[in-house]
Amino acid sequence: MGLEQRTLTVPALVVMIIAASAPLTAVAGGVTTNYAVTGMESVPLSFLIIGAILLVFSIGYTAMSRYIQNAGAFYAYIAQGLGGAAGVGAAMVALVSYNLMQIGIYGMFGFAAASFANASFGTAIPWWAMALVAWAVVGFLGMNRVDFSVKVLGIVVAAEFLVVIIYNIMAFAFAPEAPQPAASFNVADAVAPGMGAVMAFTIAAFMGFESGTIYNEEVKDPARTARRATMVAVVIIACFYAFSAFAVAVGEGASNVIGASAELGPDLIFAFFGANAPAWFVDLANILFITSLFAALLAFHNVIARYFYAMGRGGALPKFLAITSRTTHAPVAGSLAQSTLGLVVIAIFAVISQGKDPMYVVFTMFTWMTNSAAYGLVLLMALTSFAVIGYFKRKQSSESLATRVIAPLVSGIALAYVFAQIVINFDILLGMEEPGMLGYVLQGIVILPGVIAWVLALVVRSSTRRAPMADELPVS
Repeated sequence: MGLEQRTLTVPALVVMIIAASAPLTAVAGGVTTNYAVTGMESVPLSFLIIGAILLVFSIGYTAMSRYIQNAGAFYAYIAQGLGGAAGVGAAMVALVSYNLMQIGIYGMFGFAAASFANASFGTAIPWWAMALVAWAVVGFLGMNRVDFSVKVLGIVVAAEFLVVIIYNIMAFAFAPEAPQPAASFNVADAVAPGMGAVMAFTIAAFMGFESGTIYNEEVKDPARTARRATMVAVVIIACFYAFSAFAVAVGEGASNVIGASAELGPDLIFAFFGANAPAWFVDLANILFITSLFAALLAFHNVIARYFYAMGRGGALPKFLAITSRTTHAPVAGSLAQSTLGLVVIAIFAVISQGKDPMYVVFTMFTWMTNSAAYGLVLLMALTSFAVIGYFKRKQSSESLATRVIAPLVSGIALAYVFAQIVINFDILLGMEEPGMLGYVLQGIVILPGVIAWVLALVVRSSTRRAPMADELPVS
């Protein structure tokens, strides 16, 4: 039994995509960290640059979704465009990257939820207990109909946007200095030294935007829904985050935003609320920060469950992972597999974090895993761009030259540059003062499974004289 329920509309899919990017988390945590670590005022500009790159990427990426309707997205596209062996390797990189992203967020969620509960009620709840509560709820929702998850995420995302909008308004109302848009959106900074590091941080805020095509077997209109939803989501994320990053600079003052971000980090926005808003609103903002993390957990869980399903169906992983529910049509085996991995990692970090500073799990589990995930996903996006060219070179279609060649070539080159910047600045992204073995280990965790899978696929192809998976993927 497959996933086909055809219940997702464009608005529903936009909600799923934006939920993965976690708006409140991206602004409170991502923007402030970007200012603090890079020391660049052009963080707002970087959102527009990355948004433009991903919008160009989406032209070819979503065009392929009309012809390849597969819950594996990246790996399915790379298999069809660059060959079955490359597809198998991409499948493993995608699976590792998405799991790192989702499971890493449990660390931040557990810390934020436990800190809030303990401060509010005088308790001493450990981070892992709150993480397990989220783990159980996410696992339950992941085994139900995807449109049920959309309803939950829709409420959370709407509340997140409202809080960030209120912050943006208050930032301008209580600005200590005159706004300086020329500094935040200085086009000359696009090629300035240090902008590569800014973009390496910024692109992490967009992770999950590509997930629209993963639901192509569950949307009402496979030819248009994913394409429209992805484009809409990228534009919303880029513009909203760019303006919000500018609002952070306005609220703290252009001369002080970098120093304040370095001092307060993700607490900067909540400290601003504490100084300018009622206490109940500060509590509400903290709660919504926690639910923002939950929304990202659920969104990425759904993506991973469908990856397990697609890889089980395609033969890259055991067939039982393709089992779906007879009543909800959800990929239950994939959902259970992801939940099991999450439980194991939470348990490991619960043990090794005993007796350490409460922030330890944020600096390790969250920072290490989510940045490693961004490393893998950006690499896959660059490869997918070139896969689009390869696919349409062999397939007769009515797509324009811009869609088949120009857009994917431009985005492929741009994403390869961003990936290179992530590699160059990887130790900085991990919060390390100088290069160390940890950076190489984490990059290896992402890349090595893909390389091993690629080599094994080549061996299988040479012995069976056929490319695995590429011929097996369902296309329309």
